[in-house]
Amino acid sequence: MKKYNIQNYILYKNDVEKSIRKQEGLTWGEMTRDQVIIQFLPLVENLARKFSTSDQASGVMSINDLIQEGNYGLTAAVDKIDWNKILDSEDPEKTIKSFLSKRIKGAIRRGIDMNRADVRIPEHKLNEIRRNPDDENMVAMFFNSVFSSIDAHYDNEESPFTQVADNSEPYNIELINSYLLNLMRKYLTKQQYDVLRLSYGLDQDHKWLATDIAKHLNINVATANVRISQIKKDAIDALIANTDPSQVLDFL
Repeated sequence: MKKYNIQNYILYKNDVEKSIRKQEGLTWGEMTRDQVIIQFLPLVENLARKFSTSDQASGVMSINDLIQEGNYGLTAAVDKIDWNKILDSEDPEKTIKSFLSKRIKGAIRRGIDMNRADVRIPEHKLNEIRRNPDDENMVAMFFNSVFSSIDAHYDNEESPFTQVADNSEPYNIELINSYLLNLMRKYLTKQQYDVLRLSYGLDQDHKWLATDIAKHLNINVATANVRISQIKKDAIDALIANTDPSQVLDFL
C-alpha cells in the first residue's frame, strides 16, 4: 500500500478538476447526488493530508489509501444529508462541509484502525505466490508486506485506485510473529534480530521507538532514525535472500 503512484494520482486530480468545472454555476438544489460527491472530493484530500502517513500512525496505508477511505466516507455521508435543513441554513456550503467533514475523518480513522494492526496480504497476491513458488520476487513481496515500514519497490505495483478488492482474512498475529522470529533467529545477526524484534514488537505488546532501540543496543542516539532504518532494511534483505520460497508457501 505504501507505493505512491504519482501518475495515477495526477490522472485522478485532473479528472476531479474537469468534473468540478463542468458543474460550475449549479446551486445545491440543482446538483445531483453524484455531482455533490464530486464537488467535495477536494475536501476529502484536504482532510486526508492532515493525517500522518508514518508507519506508527497509519501502518501500511499511503496517502492514496487515506483518500480512498475518505471517498467511501464521503459517499456514505452524502446519502444521509437532510437537504431541507441544509437549504434552510444561513450558509448551506458551510453546513454541508461541517456535516461531511466529521464523517470523512471518521471513515479515514476506521480505515487506519482496520489496516494498522493485523498483517494482511491481498488474495490476488497470495495467488501469485502459489503460482510462482520459486520466484524470489514473491518472497520479497511477502516480507515487504509483513514489514510494512519498508516500502515495496515494484515498478508494476498497482495503484490503490485500481487495486483488486482485498477479501482476505487477517493472519493470526501471534502465529505470524512466532514464524518470523524463527526465521530471524536463523538468518539474521544478533543486532538485526533485535532491531526487527523491537521495532515491530514481535514478542511484546508494543513497538519501540528508534531512539529507545539505539540506547538499548548502544547505537549513537543522534543518528538513531537513520541507523535503525538501515539495519531494518538490511535485515529484511537478508531474510529475502536466505529464505527458501517453500518456507513461505508452507506458512501460507
